[in-house]
Amino acid sequence: MENSSAIPRCRHRRSALAALVVLSLAIRALAAGFEHRITARGDQLFEGDRPFRFLSFNIPNLHLVEDNVGFATLNPWRWPDRFEITDALESTRQAGGTVVRTYVLSVVRTHEGPEVPRHVLGPGRFNEEGFRALDLVLQVANETGVRLILPFVDNWSWWGGAAEYAGFRGKSKAAFWTDPSVIEDFKATIRFVVHRTNTLTGVRYREDKAILAWETGNELESPPEWTGEIARYIKSLDPNHLVIDGFHSTTLREASLAIPEVDVVTTHHYPGGPKSYAALIRDNWAKAKGRKPYFVGEFGFVDTPAVRETLDAVRETGTAGALIWSLRFRNRDGGFYWHSEPAGGDKYKAYHWPGFASGAGYDESGLLALVQREAFALRGMPIPPLALPSPPRLLPSSTPGALAWQGRVGATAYAVERATAREGPWTVAAADVDETAAPYRPLFADLEARPGVFYYYRVRARNGAGLSAPSAVLGPLIAAQRVLVDELVDDRWLHARSGETSFRTRDTRKAREDYHRLGGAAGSTMVYRVGGPLREYMIDVFFPDAVADPRLAVSADGVTYRSCECRPEPFLGGEGDYGYWKAVRYRGRVEGDPARFLRVEFTGAMEVGRVELGHAEPGP
Repeated sequence: MENSSAIPRCRHRRSALAALVVLSLAIRALAAGFEHRITARGDQLFEGDRPFRFLSFNIPNLHLVEDNVGFATLNPWRWPDRFEITDALESTRQAGGTVVRTYVLSVVRTHEGPEVPRHVLGPGRFNEEGFRALDLVLQVANETGVRLILPFVDNWSWWGGAAEYAGFRGKSKAAFWTDPSVIEDFKATIRFVVHRTNTLTGVRYREDKAILAWETGNELESPPEWTGEIARYIKSLDPNHLVIDGFHSTTLREASLAIPEVDVVTTHHYPGGPKSYAALIRDNWAKAKGRKPYFVGEFGFVDTPAVRETLDAVRETGTAGALIWSLRFRNRDGGFYWHSEPAGGDKYKAYHWPGFASGAGYDESGLLALVQREAFALRGMPIPPLALPSPPRLLPSSTPGALAWQGRVGATAYAVERATAREGPWTVAAADVDETAAPYRPLFADLEARPGVFYYYRVRARNGAGLSAPSAVLGPLIAAQRVLVDELVDDRWLHARSGETSFRTRDTRKAREDYHRLGGAAGSTMVYRVGGPLREYMIDVFFPDAVADPRLAVSADGVTYRSCECRPEPFLGGEGDYGYWKAVRYRGRVEGDPARFLRVEFTGAMEVGRVELGHAEPGP
């Protein structure tokens, strides 16, 4: 006779086994990334049987950082790490984006040293480290559900491009479009990339569904014959992915619509033309309708109402999508990467999700909120409820005067908590720290930290949903002295200033993204007063013209001054592609009789970006 008591247990085991199978399949599906490739049918893109439309960002730095431009950094280029790539793509996903467009595969330039990382080192020669970074981008893209558009080559020489390929053969840029040997060199790059097997996932690029499409290049001045040849070559290596014509225009050319191997067409839009972006998009859609999918590959440097009008045109036509220029992500060393746009009238900077007060001049928060609403609406979805950010990661520090952390996606501010024991009790040292307040600087200086006391710190991330759990504890840290840190936002820390001085917020690219500086002419002065005897100082100075070392002096009473040591540390690093100003850091210690005043006298045109003053506790 059957044991009836065994029946429920057997059913329970079968149910548990079925649940495990479902979970295993779900995990395998997640690990495998996307279920479908993106395909083109007529004038629309499809994901499986569903129409595919997108509103998202260009993220130029995603696979190669060109914006590591801290004051003491000589080389602005480096490969991104997993934290940075994940922050970029998770920010995109939270903003409603499902696609990002990277910048091109970089090519070595003749004037660069070996310290500058590049993907293409010569004809058929490639930098494995660079392509491992791209491997990581594709791995994270599969994990986050954000697809990539990958352009092969640049028309310009910012990262090396057509002229550099031609230069390998001793030819001018024009040869890139016609010379058989130069074209074969470029095809070797395409072949290497398309056939590459990802070292992290084991998936060949030609099989990776995270790649939405290959783009022949960025803003190319390519003849139709070249475009047809390159598109056919890409298709011969990889029939799985779409090919985008990267020809540079605000209006679609008929030849691009006529090339069979070109699957998708695109345009870029910036200020200066006789028509609005919206009008051009409607015109372009009318040309592409019934023939090929069309999307806006780049647009930007306009105000929020103009962006809204542009997005209305995308939504109301059959345009597949639009990618705004551009989004920058968090820096592994704390804060964000920055990229001011000289072409945008020195007003627009790269956007930082989800928007901060530092971007108020171009309505960063309002514009990004608009992009999020429209991105989800274009997909027929509501905006998901806002989730608490995850805890930040405090970075190592030797002093309470220079704390930094890796922030978290969606966070708008941070609370810094302080204790004198690892277990607490904890008090709030700062309630709303903005990680964009001082680009490429420590995020917080504890001006209340007293010398000789051991301190512990932790940080919480904040957004509209509330406050995150705390980070891991950092400490014990001990302050050797009290510290005053001035980012030159205004006069709050200055005792006095004289002469032709003013606070500067423009030309930020030349000043390595330092958007708060005090500038002045020869004879101008700035004076600080500290609470206790001054011990040491550090002053970061930009020189738009020739270096003119400032004269420094200290005083006990603010009346009688004596000169003091002024030791320069130059971080010139060359002008680069953006005309960087000369940068010099001045350090010194105050010897002799106690002094509480520091005077900085300008001996030429200069702009002060940051001042740090170390001093003893106030006396009786």
